[in-house]
Amino acid sequence: MRKRILFFAEAVTLAHIARPIALAKGLDFSRYEIFIACDPHHQRFLGCEPWHVLPLQSISSKHFLDALAKGRPVYDVQTLRSYVRDDLKLIEKIKPDLIVGDFRLSLSASARLVGIPYTNITNAYWSPYYARNKYPLPVLPITKVLPLPIADVLFRLTQRLAFSLHCRPLNTIREENGLPSLGSDLRRIYTDGDYTLYADVREMFPIENLPRNHCYLGPVLWSPPVAKPEWWSSLPTNKPIIYLTLGSSGQSLLLPKLFDALSELPVTVLAATMRTYTKRAHPLNTYIADYLPGLEAAARAKLVICNGGSLTCQQALAVGVPVLGIASNMDQFLNMEALTKAGLARMLRADRLSVGKIRSVVTTMISCPRFTRTAEKFSSDNAGFKAQRTFAAFVDKIMGE
Repeated sequence: MRKRILFFAEAVTLAHIARPIALAKGLDFSRYEIFIACDPHHQRFLGCEPWHVLPLQSISSKHFLDALAKGRPVYDVQTLRSYVRDDLKLIEKIKPDLIVGDFRLSLSASARLVGIPYTNITNAYWSPYYARNKYPLPVLPITKVLPLPIADVLFRLTQRLAFSLHCRPLNTIREENGLPSLGSDLRRIYTDGDYTLYADVREMFPIENLPRNHCYLGPVLWSPPVAKPEWWSSLPTNKPIIYLTLGSSGQSLLLPKLFDALSELPVTVLAATMRTYTKRAHPLNTYIADYLPGLEAAARAKLVICNGGSLTCQQALAVGVPVLGIASNMDQFLNMEALTKAGLARMLRADRLSVGKIRSVVTTMISCPRFTRTAEKFSSDNAGFKAQRTFAAFVDKIMGE
């Protein structure tokens, strides 16, 4: 009989759905029976692969983003209790040999209660073993009303308490189920697992003395299975192309400002709005679709503008294109911190964005060969981005033990 693998895709952002889908595709379906649990609103992205699709309740992206924007814990105890109940029902029904989760924090308790190996897909910049002097200041209510130096001081003073509050709900659930607390380090909450796999390039986020149950997958590449828009094959070729998407966790209210900034530049803009932009009017140099095949769009571009999240950044870097990240939440700032340091990207704060600043940075990035050369070298050095093969080898090893 085939071994059973149950993926839990937490649907708060598209990245947490995309990575389980991409990794599951790389497995040998003759050896493994694959189950993907996902919120029904996002099951359209799962395509027609020979796997089983299961409904799974997730909090909404809006709830998730609102919590991050206000600096509140994303999950409360009641929500995580219901998650654990849902997890256990699915696990009992499927009886998997391996559980794989992407930001499904409740699996830290539910998978341990049934004694089934739990693999956590996450990012290396959240690892407690990743050396860090301090955390960057994300966009918070205080950063919108105070000068950044003052807001940064207040953030440093309250950071430890804030992270502890973010940890409390999951620790409460674990303790209610006879499991030890993970402490007040948010990184342990996000990376807990019997196995922890980092969807990043080791050289970009190096970790010394990595535990044996932690390893790097490399970037996980995925694009939504959507038809290309009618204008795809008739785009102007006499101007640099910019691929613009703020993703599912981007700030859609910033799109008009970005469109305005890019409208006066000699560029062609391909914009994937994720169904967040409802206005019919847009600049003549801008081509809009709800979704675009991200890898192909990035490959046509001179520059990718995104929210700074890892999924779109990795698409751009895979095809040797530099990134301008418009960052708001901590995850985006952590990712962009390393890309900027490596010369692969520039970053603008979502709470300090202006039309003039956007035009200035974009003009610099598309006219300066250094950004393109650095991105092309990164792509060449990491040719292939072999996350699927690495994950398949990992599963074969675990299932053979």
